[in-house]
Amino acid sequence: MAIAPAASAAEAPAGGQSFGQPSYRLYVLLSLTLVYTLNFIDRNLLGVVAQPIIAEFGLSDTQYGFLNGPPFALFYALMGIPIAMAADRFNRVAIISLCIAIWSLMTALCGFAESFVFLLICRIGVAIGEAGGTPPSNSIIGDYFKPRSRAAALGIFAMGVTIGGALANAFGGPIGGLKDETVLSMLATIGLESMPADLGWGDNYGWRFAFIALGLPGVLIALLLFLTVKEPPRGYSDPPGVQRVQKASISETLKELGSKPTFWTMSLGASLVAFVGYGHFGFQAPMAQRVADIGPGQFALQFGLPLALISAVGTFLGGWLTERITPRSQSAVAWIPAVGLLACIPFYIAGFYLIDQDPFVARIVWGAGAMLHYAYLGAQYTIGQGVVSQRSRASAIAILLFIVAIVGNGIGPQVVGILSDTFMHAQIQASGMGDVLTNDICRARDLSALGADQQAVCRAAYGEGLRQSLVAVTLIFIPAALLFLLAARTLPRDMVAKPV
Repeated sequence: MAIAPAASAAEAPAGGQSFGQPSYRLYVLLSLTLVYTLNFIDRNLLGVVAQPIIAEFGLSDTQYGFLNGPPFALFYALMGIPIAMAADRFNRVAIISLCIAIWSLMTALCGFAESFVFLLICRIGVAIGEAGGTPPSNSIIGDYFKPRSRAAALGIFAMGVTIGGALANAFGGPIGGLKDETVLSMLATIGLESMPADLGWGDNYGWRFAFIALGLPGVLIALLLFLTVKEPPRGYSDPPGVQRVQKASISETLKELGSKPTFWTMSLGASLVAFVGYGHFGFQAPMAQRVADIGPGQFALQFGLPLALISAVGTFLGGWLTERITPRSQSAVAWIPAVGLLACIPFYIAGFYLIDQDPFVARIVWGAGAMLHYAYLGAQYTIGQGVVSQRSRASAIAILLFIVAIVGNGIGPQVVGILSDTFMHAQIQASGMGDVLTNDICRARDLSALGADQQAVCRAAYGEGLRQSLVAVTLIFIPAALLFLLAARTLPRDMVAKPV
């Protein structure tokens, strides 16, 4: 059945009304949410198959943190602003479609990496493509939905982060855990059974096949989006009297934001939340394998998938609560995340320390922490685009994502990795074997040359160092929550898109 097109701009004047028919508007929202989901499937897949990659290339946690952090974040941030500026001027649907195709192809190429450098370059390619997905999507949603409905719409859209994490675990974990014989059998069905040998893959094909299998479908999704989603008139859904200008330079957007302290305090708070979130996701599966002997595939299904789904519920509930409480408290969109961030800390820490004692209880308390944590996600987009005029929405979101990418994605995993190696070294020293054992010795694949007591120290230090690192980073939620509370104080004055 064909999708009904949205109403044309000439059929109804803008004026605080949502654009298009409700059914088509829902289709557009779900399509953009699917795009955002795909974005985070491809982005998060590296964390799902982290330990096999660490073992494959002999990486320290600091090196893996670098792979998972700074280069991706830098290129994501640098490309996000010019792409967003283009989205404020040109067809946003076409831009999103092109970027989906780019990041999907680069994700697939990660599976062909023969070295750390090859994999790093592919990850940079993923970052460049993904930089063009979120700002134009936010701008389109802002034009399809009137201000009163935007918080809920953006809450649904933001669920792509957690749903993407869920699907990365649901598919990436089991695929990444496939035995080499199974992968060869699957490749044989399309006549490519000789490919691993021809490309010198060695062994452990599963993680490679996961990148290929989850990357390539994105090209078809890009084509579907381009053919079925209509570009809305800019500023259509804004209330009467809001000036409509077709474009704004980055300097104009920054000038507008200069008088909006809410944007900056919220952005810093969101970046610290991302700092913790990216650090958690990049290293939680390796931590579980090291301290509780839970492999990547098992962790993905028993922890990663349910945690991601619970996080999606938390994101939705955050938007739902915001929409209902805002008529009584205009700053609810900022203080609700603050409450959730403070409340999630003890649940996360308890989950980390229960995983090797009672995995079932660990899932429950860890899940409670994730639900409270991700209630913030829709708020960053609601505030980010709500404090500027419609001409600057995409650029404002790009600036927000620049800050979040540099501080969160760029620094978070790197700091977790550095702390992990530091705490691991401290554990070895505390054992009294620091004169014979080092981090490099203890993370080797084969410890058979060591004595039983030395092997025990190595395994404990390798796991506990990472667990302590994750606990330490979780405490960053405290200053993040305080920044959201600061944003709540200035939000009523700074908000342009008032609920109507």
